[in-house]
Amino acid sequence: MTGPTRAEYCVIACAEAWRDDGEVLASPMGPIPSIGARLARLTFAPDLLLTDGEALLVRPDGTPEGWLPYREHLAWVTGGRRHVMMGASQIDRFGNQNISCIGDWERPGRQLLGVRGAPVNTLNNPTSYWIPRHSRRVFVERVDMVCGVGYDRAAGARYHRIPRVVSNLGVFDFATPDRSMRLASLHPGVTVEQVRQATGFELTVPDEVPATREPTGEELRLIREVVDPAGARAREVAA
Repeated sequence: MTGPTRAEYCVIACAEAWRDDGEVLASPMGPIPSIGARLARLTFAPDLLLTDGEALLVRPDGTPEGWLPYREHLAWVTGGRRHVMMGASQIDRFGNQNISCIGDWERPGRQLLGVRGAPVNTLNNPTSYWIPRHSRRVFVERVDMVCGVGYDRAAGARYHRIPRVVSNLGVFDFATPDRSMRLASLHPGVTVEQVRQATGFELTVPDEVPATREPTGEELRLIREVVDPAGARAREVAA
């Protein structure tokens, strides 16, 4: 078996977001987070609940294992029993996320998805982020519009938590005194300087930055043969 690719390290980093979550609803958005959630369920997070995005709870192979009507789904969302992994068009040092527009929000230069459910997600249940192309256009000093709420704006929100941000360069968290973003691990082949150059604000960088955890042989087999045999991960992050 060949060694893990960059995309497979990203899958592992995303899967680790749900470690020790227990029986919560995973809501991954995007191919690599979805692969990560299914891998977590098959390995170290057997109590994790997966959904088809409509009304069913599903097993990792997509077959139904339960019913989750919309009214009950909302109760999970607002009660801290879901862990979302969203994308971000912009994210800042405190984890504020923008998926709505670029430029002045009253007259934006570019219209994006819109605010959608980001405020409810971030204030009512843990929310992590997946960013496949780490750059200064995404990791910005200040987001143009706050959709997902960061640590500097979430005072008093009972279930607000941003466990991690995963990009194609590394893993980031907010384990700092002021809850600003910290470099938690580097994917193999990436340097601290590369991350700094691709980030539009000053990151907290520990003296020693560990490498992102390597997938085990069994995890690689599951990724390649069971969860993603069609190779969707490699279309999102190059090897």
